[in-house]
Amino acid sequence: MHLELIDVGMGRRPPDVVFRRAKLVDVFTGEVLETDFAVADGCVIGPGDYRAAREVDLQGKYVCPGFIDGHVHLESSMVTPGQFARTVVPLGTTAVVADPHEIANVAGVAGIHYILAATEDLPLRVYVMLPSCVPATPLETSGARLGAQDLAALKSYPRVLGLGEVMDVPGVTGRRPDLLEKLRACRGEVIDGHAPGLTGKELNAYVLAGIGSDHESTAPQEALEKLRRGMRLMIREGSVTRNLKSLLPVVNASTSRRCLLVTDDRHPHDLLREGHINHVVRLAVAEGLDPVTAIQMATLNTAEYFRLRDLGAVAPGYRADFLVLEDLESFRPLQVYQDGRLVAEGGRMVAEVPEYRDQMVTDTVRLAEPRVEQLRIPATGPEADVIGLIPHQIVTRHLKVQAPVVDGAFVADPRQDLLKLAVVERHRATGNVGVGLVSGFGLREGALATSVAHDSHNIVVIGAGDEDMLLAVVAVAEMGGGLAIVSKKRILGTMPLPIAGLMSMRPMEDVDAVLSRLRDKAFGLGVRKEYDPFMTLSFLALPVVPELKLTDLGLVVVKPS
Repeated sequence: MHLELIDVGMGRRPPDVVFRRAKLVDVFTGEVLETDFAVADGCVIGPGDYRAAREVDLQGKYVCPGFIDGHVHLESSMVTPGQFARTVVPLGTTAVVADPHEIANVAGVAGIHYILAATEDLPLRVYVMLPSCVPATPLETSGARLGAQDLAALKSYPRVLGLGEVMDVPGVTGRRPDLLEKLRACRGEVIDGHAPGLTGKELNAYVLAGIGSDHESTAPQEALEKLRRGMRLMIREGSVTRNLKSLLPVVNASTSRRCLLVTDDRHPHDLLREGHINHVVRLAVAEGLDPVTAIQMATLNTAEYFRLRDLGAVAPGYRADFLVLEDLESFRPLQVYQDGRLVAEGGRMVAEVPEYRDQMVTDTVRLAEPRVEQLRIPATGPEADVIGLIPHQIVTRHLKVQAPVVDGAFVADPRQDLLKLAVVERHRATGNVGVGLVSGFGLREGALATSVAHDSHNIVVIGAGDEDMLLAVVAVAEMGGGLAIVSKKRILGTMPLPIAGLMSMRPMEDVDAVLSRLRDKAFGLGVRKEYDPFMTLSFLALPVVPELKLTDLGLVVVKPS
């Protein structure tokens, strides 16, 4: 309701600015209208014959609402929220719905406070879904534990929209008391899901719990069943998991308004080279989806699901967040406006992007000094349990391999592509170290370590020799978190991630450049080119994805859904 703007709408008072000669994408009707439109007080007044002291001639360019990413983990960009905004706003993203699940698993409530504070004054609207699963599972040691009371205390923040992805499906269907308390605390609000492969009665029960969306569908039939249950389908095109092409067959005239385009996790290399939500829209259109439908799925659909009533359209009463486009194919914005103010042009920010400097989530690595004997894997039988990698997937195979044995213990053998993996607890200095074997990575010598290890973000290290593995772990710890690569007892390269061991304070271009150098060094040591070395490593400690993973508490067998 904008009662104070009625006079502007009637033409009795001039607007702040009139945009002339636009091809306006109407996300309500699916039309493209050649029109002028007016803006006042950061709000769209509407199309029509208005006059203002300031006018902008768009010369027949297309105008569409600013893109909204409905599900993203800011931490996966490996940069601060300010640096993330500096990258994605020129790409046309004017709002995101962030789930600070990663930083919350490290720093708890303080991590959520950091995200809220660091996004307060950005030229990017950042909304927050409260993490529902901290810790994600009881199978690992995380840095924090968030209960229903902790979440209830955060609900009063204006930009908090509801409960983030509920990953613990058995906890829901089994009515686990602590999880039911979180669901009750957010009753009536938006609750996001995370339910790969869920079907039948279990899916019914999951929806009955109040969960309204899912971003984990990988096949059309799975997606269609969730749509039939009334869920919103979040079609994900991230860096690791890319589901757009396989799910587009589900999108039709009847289903499209229930579908959202999201990224989930998108890393620096892809953000800088491909784009953000604009890349997902571009790819959808290239695959044959109607451009206006694709825009709806990245704007109005997302805003309506999250009850952001003044976002997602260029129409009376909506915030004047919009893009100026040359065409409806490339989706590279010529200009980006927020509240009717130009914030980016020609792929660069023109508005100031403040950088939040509070250090509330640094110094988060508390490590008991690891010892070489903790990397020993006793040979209890003729075969070892081995994690088998699958290119371009975060799922793994559970292999049984006759690994070499030395002094009663299984050892790495790079000649048969068999490496040692360890997860070292880094939150509470417990001294927990889980060890196992991995096949398929290709490393011939040395070790790689990282403190980005989903979901609890302990230090995970892979290597051909124990001493190099320990040196890499210590290097990560001494940086307060980050990435390290070691060979022949020498550190070949590092990248500090001082914010919760997840994010750098450097610009995204700098982070990408360092990551590229580290990747090249890893490939030089034999890592197979079909794997992003550190990204692959970060998911080997994720105990909610099949079939075999490793945490600081040991190997975890994960049955497929």
